[in-house]
Amino acid sequence: MIGLADIQAAAERIKGRVLRTPFLYSDSVSRATGAEVYLKLDNLQATGAFKERGAANRLSMLTEDERKRGVVAMSAGNHAQAVARHAKLLGINATIVMPKFTPVTKVTRTQGWGANVVLHGDMLADAAAHAHFLADSEGMVFIHPYDDEGVMAGQGTMALEMLEDVPDLDALVIPVGGGGLIAGCAVAAGAIKPGIEVIGVEVAAYAALAQRLAGMPVSVGGPTIAEGIAVRDIGLNPLAVVRAHVHDVIVVPERAVEEAIALLAEGAKTVAEGAGAAGVAALLAFPERFAGKKVGVPVCGGNIDARILANVMLRNLLRDGRLLRLVLEIPDRPGVLADISGKIGGHGGNIIEVSHQRLFASPSVQSAELEVMFEARDVAHGAEIVQLLEESYTVRRI
Repeated sequence: MIGLADIQAAAERIKGRVLRTPFLYSDSVSRATGAEVYLKLDNLQATGAFKERGAANRLSMLTEDERKRGVVAMSAGNHAQAVARHAKLLGINATIVMPKFTPVTKVTRTQGWGANVVLHGDMLADAAAHAHFLADSEGMVFIHPYDDEGVMAGQGTMALEMLEDVPDLDALVIPVGGGGLIAGCAVAAGAIKPGIEVIGVEVAAYAALAQRLAGMPVSVGGPTIAEGIAVRDIGLNPLAVVRAHVHDVIVVPERAVEEAIALLAEGAKTVAEGAGAAGVAALLAFPERFAGKKVGVPVCGGNIDARILANVMLRNLLRDGRLLRLVLEIPDRPGVLADISGKIGGHGGNIIEVSHQRLFASPSVQSAELEVMFEARDVAHGAEIVQLLEESYTVRRI
């Protein structure tokens, strides 16, 4: 099991090659959750995620013979780019095996760091098996994304930095995929500040660690926006550390992750991917658990597709009542559209989209159906506009 000395040594190895990211108090997240929240912005790393810490440390530990042989890793995202980047910095040949379904942008980014990318298999498990085959057949060193003591120690440098910057933290809330990050952070935090709570966060569709700790059979799967922590198997090395040092594991619903992404973007002015926002999601989903506490939360990745981010923001506006979609039954006569737009605009609403159906949507040829989407300041403002429209028209909210 790794110790504080391993993590401190990792911090020295990666100094100058991995960014010491800001650890900042967030007023917006604190007000939304009732805790005193500090955000560790590892989404600002060169590859957009914390994975650089573990990759940089593990590659720095290679012997000269191992460097000549080259390295191989399997990943569909952030670990791939981290290994590729730090292999290039050290002059080591790197091969990254990625599943065939991996988005083109992730493939090209990994290739952009100089790695040889091999697309193999339909699932990450297929890619992992092929990466092990290449390691065995070609003599390359396999760099595991989380089940490796050197990787775990590198990830633990995040907790070192957090507690150096804010020594009186009450808790760390850490997203959990394979367990490398929380294992490293738990060892560092427990040694530096005994008694600090270290709490893991998993998304509901992939709660493998919570199930293991509860003695349940592991059953995971399904779509999730937090694909970076959508891991079926917790690493054996991280699991041993978690059992010894982690206080609790929280499982959050998908909606909380979306709300956390939106809060970070709108409130904290920082972009997070689903896995990177999972810590904030835990504070939103269980505010009573953290009320009044000083909490450190890593924004551990920011590699989110722009289209997905836009959809998340729009969905959150709809949930918050700041974006409203209405269907109005209206008489088919001149001036009605002008009247409706005047009511919305005159009351401070901003019309986003209008769809006018005359022929088929309405039950009568003397009427029509109008679908309108508009933006309001808040829930109360939107309700005022809806009430104003209901005085003249039949209104249905969708």
